This record gives sequence, C-alpha cells and structure tokens, in this order.
Amino acid sequence: MEKTRKTAKLWLCISLALILLSGIVVSAVQTSGYTVVMKELNIETDAGYSMSAYLFIPPNATAETPAPGIVCSHGYLNNKEMQDANYVELARRGFVVLAIDQPNHGDSEVKAIPNTEMMGATAMLFAADGVYNGAVTLSRMPFVDKAKIGITGHSMGGMSCNWAINADNLNETRIISAVLLNCADATYQDGGAYANIYGGRDVAILSAQYDEFFHGYTDENGVSRAAPYFMEGPSAQSFLYCGTDPAGKEALAADTIYRYDVDGEEAIRVIYRPDIIHPWSHFSAKSTRRVIEFFDAAFGAPKSIASTDQVWQWKEAFNFVGVIGLAIFLCAFTTLMVHTPVFSALCAQPEVKPAPVKNMAGALWFWLSLLAGALFGMLIYRWALATGTGMTIVQNESMGLGLWSSLCGLFTILCMVVSYFAYGRKNGMDLEERGVKIGAKKLGLTVLLALIVVTVAYGIVFVMDYFFFSDFRLWTLAIKAFELPILRCLPYIFLFFPFYIASSVATNSFNYNTIGGKFNGIIVGCFTALPALILPWMQYIHYYTQKAMLWPDSNMHILWLFPIVLILFGSTIINRMIYKATKNPYLGGLINALIVGLMTITNTCTIINP
Repeated sequence: MEKTRKTAKLWLCISLALILLSGIVVSAVQTSGYTVVMKELNIETDAGYSMSAYLFIPPNATAETPAPGIVCSHGYLNNKEMQDANYVELARRGFVVLAIDQPNHGDSEVKAIPNTEMMGATAMLFAADGVYNGAVTLSRMPFVDKAKIGITGHSMGGMSCNWAINADNLNETRIISAVLLNCADATYQDGGAYANIYGGRDVAILSAQYDEFFHGYTDENGVSRAAPYFMEGPSAQSFLYCGTDPAGKEALAADTIYRYDVDGEEAIRVIYRPDIIHPWSHFSAKSTRRVIEFFDAAFGAPKSIASTDQVWQWKEAFNFVGVIGLAIFLCAFTTLMVHTPVFSALCAQPEVKPAPVKNMAGALWFWLSLLAGALFGMLIYRWALATGTGMTIVQNESMGLGLWSSLCGLFTILCMVVSYFAYGRKNGMDLEERGVKIGAKKLGLTVLLALIVVTVAYGIVFVMDYFFFSDFRLWTLAIKAFELPILRCLPYIFLFFPFYIASSVATNSFNYNTIGGKFNGIIVGCFTALPALILPWMQYIHYYTQKAMLWPDSNMHILWLFPIVLILFGSTIINRMIYKATKNPYLGGLINALIVGLMTITNTCTIINP
C-alpha cells in the first residue's frame, strides 16, 4: 500500500512536470520566442455580439511602422485554436494576426437563431459573420496597415470570408485587400452568370484534392464530380480567369499565380491543390506553406522566412505532451486520493490481479464479446448520428455522439448480463469480488471523488489557459478552458454516462484476465476504438481509389470519429489504471464520462432560440 502511494506521488510529479513543460513550450512557440505579443480579446462587435479572439502583435508592428493584418477563422464546430498553424507562422513573419472564435463557437457569444427552420446548415451560415467583424477590428488598430488587411478561413470560415467580401463591397472604402479560402468554394456566379465579386483583391482557393464537402461540380453529361476533378470544372477555370466564362479558353493550372489588371489594380488569382483531405488542411505543412506564400505574394511578408521553415508542429507536439500529462494526472491523483482517510474505503486491498481464464469457453466469451461490441458500435454509428443530429437541438454534435454512446452503453450492459448468466456465474464469477456490486456508501464516495478529480483536472486546464494561452489538444482532439454560459449544455453529458461507465465495468470486471498478459488492457482498448478506426478507413479507401465518397451523406459524422479513436483507447487505459488501484469499475467510468462530455460540449457549435 505504501509502495503504491509512493509510486502514485512520483507519477503525479511527472504528470505536472509534463503539463508545465507543455505550457512553457507552447507559449514560446506561439510568441516566436516571446517576441510576439499575444493577447486574448473579448471584442464587442458592430453586429451587437461579443467575439473572443487571439491577437498577435509582432515587434515590427507599431503605429509608426504598421504591418499587414490577417484575420484567421476556424470552421464549423471548431474554435480559434484550430488556426494555430496559421497564426503561429504568420505572426512569426511579421503579420498582425487576429484568430477569432466565430459566434456560437468557442468563447464567443451565442447568437440566438430567430426560428427553428434555420437550424442545421442554415444556422451554421447565420453564425458565420465573424470574419468581417474581425477585419473591422483590425482596421481600427493603429499598428495595422489599413491598405493590407487579409482574411482566411477554413471550411465554414472560408464561407464567412465570402460573407465578409459581400459586406465589404458595400463600403465606400474597402477594408479587405486579400482573401484565401481554405477548403471552401469561392463565389463563382452572380445572378446565374460568371462574375468577379472580389474586384481587384488578391484571392486564392486552397482546394484539398480529396475535400469531402466543397469543390464539386456537375459535368456536361450531368455526372456529379467530387473534389478530385475540381480543376477540370468550369468553376475553377472561371475563378482563375477572374470571373469570366472559361468556355473555349485554355485550361489554367493549379499552384500557379495568375495576375490581372482589374480597375487599375493588379489582382492575383491562384488555386492551390495539396493532396490531402478537408480536416487535414488546418493541420498540414503543405497548406500552411501555401497560406504563407499567398500572403507574402499579396502583401510582402515583413520578415522573410522560407515558407517551408515551420515551427507550429512543435506547438502541436507539446500540446499533446500536455494531453499525456493530464491523462497520467487523472490516474495518479485518483490513486493518491483513495489513500486518504476520506476515500480509503475505495482503495483496493489487496492489489487487483487479473482473473484466470479457466477454459476455452472463457477465452471465446472474451474475444466474441469484444468483437460484438465493436461490430455493434460500427453498424449503428451512421444511423445514430443521423438520428441524433436530425433533432432540433442546441448542440447537434453532442446529441448525435451522445445518442451513439448511450446505445453502445446499453448494448455493453446487455452483453455483460448475457455473459454472466450464460458463462460467468457457472464458472465462479463473483460480482462483488470483481467490484460490480457496490454499496451505497461506496457509490456516494465514488461520485464525490469523480467530481473532485474532474474539477481539479479542469482547474489545471484553466490555469494553463490563463498563464500560457495553452490547452490540451492534438488536431481535432481538444481539452480546453471554456466560458461559464456553455454549462447550459451540461445535460448532454449524461448521454455519455451509459457507455463510459459500462465500458469500464466490461473492461475491468469482465475482461481483466490473463489473456494477452500485460497487454490485456491494450487489446481491450484496441477493440473499444475499433469502430472509430474501421469506418474512416472504409470511407477514405473508397474515396482515394474511386474518387467518390462511400457514404457522402455521412461525411461530417465520419470526421467526428478522428479524435474518438484516441478518446476510446485512452479512456480504456485510464479505466484500467484506476481499477487496479481501487477495484472499482465505476470511478474511472464516471471520470471519463464527465471529461469526454465536457470535451464534447465545449468544442462544438451551440444554437439557441430567442
């Protein structure tokens, strides 16, 4: 017992050291070695809502020597931190950068949707006017060159850029001089005819060759073509010809800057074609290189650094170091807490050992139950997500993923019941000895300790955000600080309880055995994450080989599985570590359910009615 406590103290110190190291390095990378001033702003926009943003001011940007300014926007269901590659690299090169949280996202105010008919895709557009308000904000800063304000956005952020151009066109003196649409279509026509709504501005499209949402068209035979064929279509060619009809003209190429004289101004048009998918474009050295090159061509970078010289990957790497540190903290802190007098009733005595598998039937139940859970989760995923997100709700992503989690949890419970009565009870399985049966006092202590652990863990998240502007993320997986109004969405968290609690019981009370030896937990974790691995593989193998999506109606839902792979595997390992210290399968399940639920409701779009 004393050895366990000392080991937990050591791992707690290691976890805190990793978290602190993460914050220091992330802060240093974001500020280019602390030479760029980084601020978090809460902007009261002219549109009447407050917008959260990161502002980066390089040392060359002063009132006497104003620098070009760039607004960076994330896409639907994301937040400003998803633009880290762009804001790190552009600020490093001397641009003033404003990375925004779109309304209804991140820490920005939630704008009410006037009627339920606007929910869904229309609501997404309604919430997407942040880029223009960001450009207006930059135009009022004395250290920004008013003649060199650019905008860029990924996906919905790119659509917001088009909205910004429409608004800017109404101004007597335009604010925006350059636009890069990242994985979003330009406005190709106006009133049914090819048009150039961008005027003499410099404009680029960063079109991922395997984009799942944009850059499609219908050819002359009426066949729908996806993004791999974009450059062959009339929209791309019209854009490169500055809004004129491309019929009968020579096909222009990707990755080439074309220059035109528009109303006495030189205007750039270019389409970049990295061989990546839609969500990879805000986590890609290829895309980031093109963003750097475009704004250098449009404005001239105040500080000359090769576009291939990128450091944002170090930020992402050490953000992930923080994720690992936080996961270790959950296990170590929980273990130490059960060695305190208040929670000593939850401490496992003696040390938990894997259950022996007595016969071939036991091995078959182990493997078949894991396979059944994985198959069930995979088979119902698309239906559950379509059903959940189709409801008129505040957070459709939370509802969809929550519904899937609940159904998978109920199936897991069913599998455990069948396993116990068909095999376990006959072969001496003791539910109390395995921790399945738990008294009221222990249950109360379990709930209390889970709340304490999650509160302290998120306290660390807030501390890192406050001192370092750092969170815990890797690509689309993110544990971040949040504003209190988002807690109105707390009820969605309960949808995650059935799966994460049932998964912990199954992982530990039913499947912690001698099969696989010390790799037993890894085996169980891999099967738990299997649906989130197989479905994207099927989707993208088909897309890359056939140039068409296997499930085009589920594009967004398949993308949501990317972070879930790590979440499902990681939560299984955390469950096992906590169980070995407590012989309590509910404690780890509750902790994971609360954290995954909070991650979900704080990293999506929130829509409310007036």
